[in-house]
Amino acid sequence: MQSASVHRFETRAVHGGHTKPIAEGAMVSPIFQSTTYAQNSIGDSIQHTYSRASNPTVARLEEAIASLDQRQHAICFATGMSASTALFFALLQSGDELICSDVVYGGTTRLIEEVLQPLGIEVRFIDTSDATALRRSISKRTKLVFVESPANPTLKIADIGALAEVTKRAGTLLAVDNTFLTPCLQNCRELGADIALYSTTKYFDGHNVTVGGALTLDDAQLAKKLRRLLKTMGLNQKPFEAWLTLQGIQTLPLRIHQQSRTALELASWLEGLPAIAHVFYPGLPSHFQFSLASKQQEAGGGIIAFELKSGFAGARSLVSSVQLITLAENLGATQSIVTHPASMTHADLNPHDGARIGITPGLIRLSVGLESFDDLKADLAFCLLNLSDSISATGEVTL
Repeated sequence: MQSASVHRFETRAVHGGHTKPIAEGAMVSPIFQSTTYAQNSIGDSIQHTYSRASNPTVARLEEAIASLDQRQHAICFATGMSASTALFFALLQSGDELICSDVVYGGTTRLIEEVLQPLGIEVRFIDTSDATALRRSISKRTKLVFVESPANPTLKIADIGALAEVTKRAGTLLAVDNTFLTPCLQNCRELGADIALYSTTKYFDGHNVTVGGALTLDDAQLAKKLRRLLKTMGLNQKPFEAWLTLQGIQTLPLRIHQQSRTALELASWLEGLPAIAHVFYPGLPSHFQFSLASKQQEAGGGIIAFELKSGFAGARSLVSSVQLITLAENLGATQSIVTHPASMTHADLNPHDGARIGITPGLIRLSVGLESFDDLKADLAFCLLNLSDSISATGEVTL
């Protein structure tokens, strides 16, 4: 019989690295909703002592995610931002340097600017889609290179293999936020990254019911340090959220592949609409990074970004008009969600800085769910075709 380590991704998603029932013959892992754990004597070396440090249900989720990512260690946190915080605090101190993608989730930028930089950590935001730019920027003080690929929300991608060559030569760690693709569509370990970060709130859960985060890595010493920080700072994942995420993971491959297929259909259709200035989707042959995406991603993913010719007025009209698609700040769920990054996820960015990296007033991010392509197309068509009719000769909306 095959060992769990060589099973295909779909099998590992269902079994979480195991092939037998967990306890008492149960097919579903139990929820250990316990604060503390009995010890037989002073110094008893039991695995779990207090749930701020570790919990059996959370440990089960960590085993499942480590199996999916084919890593030695996975550590689960209360949120994706908790995972980012632990990673930065584990590796950086005053005088050190962090190099970060210029386009990242707005919460990451906020953490860097409002917490790390006041502590004396120098941060450089660079275009990590250009490995040459990293080669020019990296220094002896650089302790971590943090990359989002695809980036939120513009979907700009980085050549992870090329970046890994630069960081390894410099003796620096490379971490990749792989939330948009998950290990189902992009294996960061195989591409050379040292660490992968996930907001498990998104595709791992997939049903809008939890918040959570995870880091995966092979370095045992760093994993130990991260667990110490988790315990000390109270960044721990809760057992019920972990249990719900375990259920979501079982259908992850089915969901994300279907969402990718529908996203490609929608992106191809959106390209031809007069109201759209540009569609950003790495799975489109017209995308400037299509060749790289085809090399390092199994599919384009379930997120589309597009720029409206009518700017903010058109964006406001669109998000107010959709009926089937929901205006919200999450992504990766079974329901399709539309977001206006400039006023929502990246609202803290200075408008000039946002525009410089492509987060403009007319940019829309669409997280494609599991609805029918025809129904999603009809919902968007009603809004976008009306929007096209309302654009005056000057390009402004006249609604």
